[in-house]
Amino acid sequence: MIKGTPELIAGRREEIINACEKLYQTMSFKEITLKEIGNVVPFSRPTIYNYFQTKEEIFLALFEREYDRWNKDLTAILDGYEQMTRKELSEKIAASLAGREQLLKLLSMNNYDMEAESRQELLTSFKKSYGRSLELMNMLFQKYCPEMSEQEIRKLIYIFFPFMFGIYPYTSVTEKQRTAMNDAGISFEYQSVYKLVYNCLIRLLEEDKKEKE
Repeated sequence: MIKGTPELIAGRREEIINACEKLYQTMSFKEITLKEIGNVVPFSRPTIYNYFQTKEEIFLALFEREYDRWNKDLTAILDGYEQMTRKELSEKIAASLAGREQLLKLLSMNNYDMEAESRQELLTSFKKSYGRSLELMNMLFQKYCPEMSEQEIRKLIYIFFPFMFGIYPYTSVTEKQRTAMNDAGISFEYQSVYKLVYNCLIRLLEEDKKEKE
C-alpha cells in the first residue's frame, strides 16, 4: 500500500514517468535502468518500487500517456468540425501524429517484452488508452466518411494501426544509420511523419472509394 495523499502519489508517479521520458530523449531503452531513473527523480530509488516494479512498467506508463495525448488530439478533431472531405480528414490525422514523435518511437520498440514484464493491472490500464485510440479513429471515419460501412472502417483501421509501428524508422535517422545506408549503396529518401501518414490514409480512402464506383 502506497502511503501519502492522492496528490503526492500521483505527483511522484508522474515524476518517475517524466524522468524516464527525459532519459529516453538521449538514451536507448536498453541503456535506461531503474538506477538511471533513480538518479533523476528527487527521491530515493527504493521509493520507485512503490509505484513500478520494472523499468518496463515505467515505459508502459509513458506509452499510455502518449496514447492519452494523441487521444486528446483526435477528440479535438472529432469535436471541432461538422464536415470534412476525405482529404481534409487525412490531413488532420497526419498532423496529429506529426506532433506525436515519442508515441511513434515507442511503437517501434519491442512491445511484447514491455507488456510481458508489466503487472496485469498496469497492462489493462494501458490497453484502455490504446482501445480509446481505436474507438476515436472509428468515430472519425463514421462521422466524416458516412458512406463507409462498419466492416470497411474496421478493415482500414486494422491496416493503419499496424502501419503505425513502422513510421518512426522511416522518418527518424541517426548519422550512423545514414552512413550505413550510404556505404551500402542504398538510395533512400526519409520522409516526414506527416507525409507518410497522409499518403497512407489518402491511398486507403481512395481505394475504398474506387471499390464503390
